[in-house]
Amino acid sequence: MTTGRTTDSKRRQVVIIGSGFGGLFAAQRLKKADVDVTLIAKTTTHLFQPMLYQLATGIVAEGEIAPATRVVLEKQKNTRVLLGEVFDIDTENRVVRSQLLERVTDTPYDDLIVAAGADQSYFGNDQFAEYAPGMKTIDHALELRGRILGAFEQAELSHDPAEQAKLMTFVVVGAGPTGVEMAGQIAEMSDKTLRGAFRNIDPTQARVILLDAAPAVLAPFGPKLGGKATRRLEKLGVEIQLDAMVIDLDYDGLVVRDKDGTERRIESQCKVWSAGVQASGLGEILREKTGVELDRAGRVKVGPDLAVPGHPNVFVVGDMMAVDGVPGVAQGAIQGGRYAADAIKAEIKHGQTPDQRKPFKFFDKGSMATVSRFSAVMQVPIPGTKKKFESEGYFAWLGWLALHLVYLVGYRNRLNTLVNWFFAFTTRGRSQLAITEQQVYARSALKELSYLERLRLSQAERDGDTSAAAKIVDEEITTGTVPEDGASA
Repeated sequence: MTTGRTTDSKRRQVVIIGSGFGGLFAAQRLKKADVDVTLIAKTTTHLFQPMLYQLATGIVAEGEIAPATRVVLEKQKNTRVLLGEVFDIDTENRVVRSQLLERVTDTPYDDLIVAAGADQSYFGNDQFAEYAPGMKTIDHALELRGRILGAFEQAELSHDPAEQAKLMTFVVVGAGPTGVEMAGQIAEMSDKTLRGAFRNIDPTQARVILLDAAPAVLAPFGPKLGGKATRRLEKLGVEIQLDAMVIDLDYDGLVVRDKDGTERRIESQCKVWSAGVQASGLGEILREKTGVELDRAGRVKVGPDLAVPGHPNVFVVGDMMAVDGVPGVAQGAIQGGRYAADAIKAEIKHGQTPDQRKPFKFFDKGSMATVSRFSAVMQVPIPGTKKKFESEGYFAWLGWLALHLVYLVGYRNRLNTLVNWFFAFTTRGRSQLAITEQQVYARSALKELSYLERLRLSQAERDGDTSAAAKIVDEEITTGTVPEDGASA
């Protein structure tokens, strides 16, 4: 076990969990503060999640939307980055415990900002994840890119029309911004990028289905913009199926229940899941340690100052916080992270007490979603009124591009992304179409490894060798190959 305490113990210790928008912007806000900042994350990068769908469809590379966090913060001398997955938060002794492989690190804190984000939600059907990856991590996006392009490669080798149809049917579950963007890009890639690249199949005949249990596409944007997005998707050839709930899903397809109660099956090998989110499991740890309430999605019901009630030094921001009127988008995380950092600085510099903090106020800068090249929808609140400015089409698309360029980290990443966009949107080409077998089958390989480890454990127990069984369990925990019915933080 190692300790994360810095050499100067007199300075205030701020620990940030998570390297997403909330965590990174909180750390940057503390750049000139008289504190030592430790940022702990289970990945080495700061992921620009809104552009994952472009990674999955070959427009951008992973390095352009996920720069190394320690490189981003390298000039911030009061900040260091630790790689590891947090599995315990000891609020009584103010210690965060994280693990990387078999190394456990204890990091003391005076102030804690929990910004661990959210995971994909399958609404209690976690077994669906094996056959329909979500859109929350780089691994998800690369796996999906491999599955999408791999489906065309398999179809090229087949001479069975039914099998080809199954392979060239792509189902996107969830008609929110991510689902709409993903469906639109699969349709465009099939119709433009891959046209003429195969000899046995015609990629332009691919079937793209966007389905949702809700009655509308882009429901938060309202019926006007949702209707325009629907019509644009249909013009691209996307089949939109609403009031359709997924009740079963396997390797070869899925079963859908329509509004009238009828059930039907869609044959499809490649499925994408973008239908829901659930907060990080650290919310449950905070509930156990502090008694704080969680909402149905596992988000922490924080106070007006984004702190855990009864623990004014523990802030929860981003997708993990449950605050009325604050959507789970990048702006909410950024503003929450900055607010928590400012509260810490105010206490240090001005002696501000927790009861003197002004409540967090979210400034809604609007919402955007792309539908296809040259087409997007945009909704921006008009200050001082309850009205919203709405736009769609080319100018909304330009606004989407400009905004996302601004929030990309690093000038080189912005330049590279701009170049990739130029070629992807003005020509048929996409520069990131490489796939590997490991990207597609890593999930199955890990599951098989877990199964073999459980066999070893069972054999050791039958042989009466409890020490060997315990060693196998330790290996499973440190490598992440825990049994499916096991618990992990």
